[in-house]
Amino acid sequence: MGKRRRVAEEKSRNRPVVMGGLIAVVVGGGAFGAYSLFGGDAAQDATASAAAETVETGPLTAEEVTSAASGFLTAWQDGSVARAAAATDDRAAATAALTGFEKDARITDVTLTPGTPSGGKVPFSVTGTVSYEDVSKPLSYRSSLTVVRAVDDGEPVVDWQPSVVHPDLAEGDRLVTGEAGTPPVKALDRDGGELTAKAYPSLATVLDGLREKYGDKAGGKAGIELRVVRAGSPEESADPADPGGPEASSRAAGTKKSADDKVPDKTLLELSEGTPGTLRTTLSPSLQKAAEEQVAAKERASVVVLRPSTGEILAVANSNPNFNTAFQGSLAPGSTMKVVTAAMLFDKGLASVDKEHPCPKYSSYGGWKFQNLDKFEIKKGTFRDSFSRSCNTAFISQAEKLDDDSLTKEAQEVFGLGLDNWSIGVSSFDGAVPVQSDAPMAASLIGQGGVRMNPLNMASVAATAKTGTFKQPYLVAPSVDNRTLATASRTMSASTHAQLREVMQYTAAAGTAAEAMAGLGPDYGAKTGSAEVDGQEKPNGWFTAWKGDLAAAGVVQQGGHGGSTAGPIVAALLRAGG
Repeated sequence: MGKRRRVAEEKSRNRPVVMGGLIAVVVGGGAFGAYSLFGGDAAQDATASAAAETVETGPLTAEEVTSAASGFLTAWQDGSVARAAAATDDRAAATAALTGFEKDARITDVTLTPGTPSGGKVPFSVTGTVSYEDVSKPLSYRSSLTVVRAVDDGEPVVDWQPSVVHPDLAEGDRLVTGEAGTPPVKALDRDGGELTAKAYPSLATVLDGLREKYGDKAGGKAGIELRVVRAGSPEESADPADPGGPEASSRAAGTKKSADDKVPDKTLLELSEGTPGTLRTTLSPSLQKAAEEQVAAKERASVVVLRPSTGEILAVANSNPNFNTAFQGSLAPGSTMKVVTAAMLFDKGLASVDKEHPCPKYSSYGGWKFQNLDKFEIKKGTFRDSFSRSCNTAFISQAEKLDDDSLTKEAQEVFGLGLDNWSIGVSSFDGAVPVQSDAPMAASLIGQGGVRMNPLNMASVAATAKTGTFKQPYLVAPSVDNRTLATASRTMSASTHAQLREVMQYTAAAGTAAEAMAGLGPDYGAKTGSAEVDGQEKPNGWFTAWKGDLAAAGVVQQGGHGGSTAGPIVAALLRAGG
């Protein structure tokens, strides 16, 4: 049966319906009474049939919420799956999930204790025992349910969601107890020290991803555990019984997921330890520690440090440890994208470092009017001046001379972006520079429109600008699993490379990045960025830079200007690694 629809609360209230002679009652003195169904005779059935023409509507009363929640929880606790499922608005889905709770998750001796309702929401605690063969362990966690009205009969029911069973469950996920899907992994830094989520909170999702990909390859032995098996995982697909930072989950239209791009399964309870395999990463312990400290001082900050000469990722950190924005975020990069756009303009002969280049207050294209920060203008300035001050109109003014796919080709062919073929060792988003036309195409030149990036992508952009050659970033050496790293189809020309380095060096020395990069020269370069986001009071602040054989990029969401928000984070790590 499909999910029972809800009655809109605006409708007028009618008396409750009694269907088929069945009524639900809560008995007992406590709020957690027994739930019973009583059958009626033919006369009752006839009466109920007539009464069914009216449906209860209007807001739920506190008594209705308590009654519905108690009925569902009591039935679940008693192991009466059919009765519990009947108390929800999706009997089929609830039946499957609650059956799996006992048979697949192997959870018994369940006690469900409701908390204080808030409107239709009722929190509750779960305790039980997880058993597998001769091993058992206690389990406890908190969850919640929401009571709503069903549109077909108006009765209060539990709004069925997978998270009712466990807050970590999403649509299609399952709870499973047994031999771990993959053996545990002991991840090491580049110096051989162990990496743990306790020591490095930002690495929690990274470590889960490393286990998911390399558990079977690292030589370990699986233990016994209760875990969340994600929808679409190999284990889930083989079993016939089988998502918020908001940034997280948003991908640019038209992009595809790479082979590594999957939310890893999650261990909830370890019944017996497995033997971990050993996996060495490219992370630097000192830079990782410094990166953790830097993002901890900001809200919604993310940063990546890598080595341009090799592509090795040396540090990755996020203020929010629950989503790896640094690797998987999909955000407009703002003016840091001008590094790629400048390379394209140099390639096409549309700009030159010392050549006069227009930077008016305004520039229009495709029906949109673009302007610079505070409507500044540069009269008789060079492209070096326009780049270092991040003049938007200097780039927008060139849109009429470009093809719709010019920026896309530059990003893909020279910088290795947007092809969905990076394989860094864990899930990552490889950036997106879709082909656009008219005003959105012009906006993409300054990192808005449909362009989407994350700190990993923009650190790679700085690294490519430094060396002139794209090297795919990686966290685990390709020799570990014989995978092939992505390459660019075209090497940056010597002329473009020299000019791009020069404008980025000038920006670090005397432009918008000068304050953050003070004292780091002379072998350095940088670009600042601010990306406007609908609904945000402040833009996202971006900063990407290199110093010697280090490149880094960071973003502070809703932070404001990149030079003063993400800039100090990136600069501090370049100093620490220098």
